[in-house]
Amino acid sequence: MAQPGGPVRTRPSAAVLVAIALPLVLAVTVAVLSLVNRNAADPSAPDPGPPDTRPLAAAPVDAPDASGPACTALLAALPATLPGGDAGLPTRALADPAPAGVRAWAAPSRPVVLRCGLPRPAELTPTSALVVVNGVSWLQLPDDVPDPVQSSWVAVDRGTYIAVTTPATVGSGPLQAVSDAITATLPAAPIAVR
Repeated sequence: MAQPGGPVRTRPSAAVLVAIALPLVLAVTVAVLSLVNRNAADPSAPDPGPPDTRPLAAAPVDAPDASGPACTALLAALPATLPGGDAGLPTRALADPAPAGVRAWAAPSRPVVLRCGLPRPAELTPTSALVVVNGVSWLQLPDDVPDPVQSSWVAVDRGTYIAVTTPATVGSGPLQAVSDAITATLPAAPIAVR
């Protein structure tokens, strides 16, 4: 019982509860829809068209172990088609002279490129954030652009370093398939950090 002259506590009316809850529900709905549609294609963006299947001119890079037995075994184990898109990403030929340790797949806008036998990446430090995909530890290399069109990853837990660069439009399927081939052919090794 309320004391005379003291505050009287009453329950808020249904209209007041609706007035408070409605903006909260609207805000949550907008947040969920923005997350769901974040990766939706921009209808005003040009269609990238079919993937380029012409031989790819891969620039030579420092890859001291590219001709070694680990890279030879890995290249032989890689699938001809990577998951990505509706029909998958087919192998893309390399233009002559092709550098050792390189494999490519045709994808819309940019190819998927794998390079084996690279030196230890300078970005690998004791505090590097690694992502494990199907048993392989990957270091994502920074690209320093706000809306990247591709991402580059380096497998850092094998006896040789393997880099994969994928267009942002193909998802994680290529990295998963390459991880499976790495796991099947190359034993894990301690991560060498300095």
